[in-house]
Order: sequence, then structure tokens, then C-alpha cells
Amino acid sequence: MKIIKFKDKRRFSYKRKILVRNLILKISVGIHGFEKKKKQRVKFNIDINIDPNLIPNDNDLDSIIKSIEKITNKKHYPLLETLAEKIFLKLFENRKVKKVKLRLEKLDILKNTSSVGIEIEKSKFNES
Repeated sequence: MKIIKFKDKRRFSYKRKILVRNLILKISVGIHGFEKKKKQRVKFNIDINIDPNLIPNDNDLDSIIKSIEKITNKKHYPLLETLAEKIFLKLFENRKVKKVKLRLEKLDILKNTSSVGIEIEKSKFNES
């Protein structure tokens, strides 16, 4: 087997993404009285673009999930948008994170739907 070494980085352009798919947590979220009394299932899907020039950390995925669990356990969030902003703030503390696409879906809130939710994408300035 022949080993190819990439010495000249300028010849290659690539992106690195961390994906979290279908993470389901029971959390306290919503503006209605019944939502404030009982936790509900929320599905998280997250795409995180990270700086491809930095060395990956084998701890990244675990720390992302633990951060989300910690944020969601802290308090009640009136809106999914409020929760999303907290998650963005936490993820962007990591200097490797350049762009985040976050989809949050309430799974049990409306009859005749599998879910309702939001999708928000944010980038650091001068990043894409």
C-alpha cells in the first residue's frame, strides 16, 4: 500500500464538521401552562463547522452533548429560540467552532404532527 503525504496545504481546501443527529432529551420548555408543569421530549440536530487547520480533539463530541444536557437541565425555557441562543453562546466559546446549524423539535406538542420546531444557523464573522 502506498502512503500519500499532503505537504502543501494550499493545494487542498476542505471543511470539517461535527454532526449530532437525533439527540432526544426531556426538557422543560414552552409558554403554555401544561408545558411548564411537565418536561417534554425535544430532538436536537446540530451541524458544527470547525476550523479544519486545528487538530481535532477526541473529546469534542462528548463535550458538546454534555454542554447541551447541562444547559437544558438548568431551567425552564419559554421558547426554543431562547434555548437555541444559550446553546449557540456555549458552542461559540470554543475557538475551533466557526459555524453552527441547530434544529430543535418538540416531538409531542401537536396532534397529527411528528414534530414542530425551529432551525437557526449562525456563523462567526468572516466565516462560512
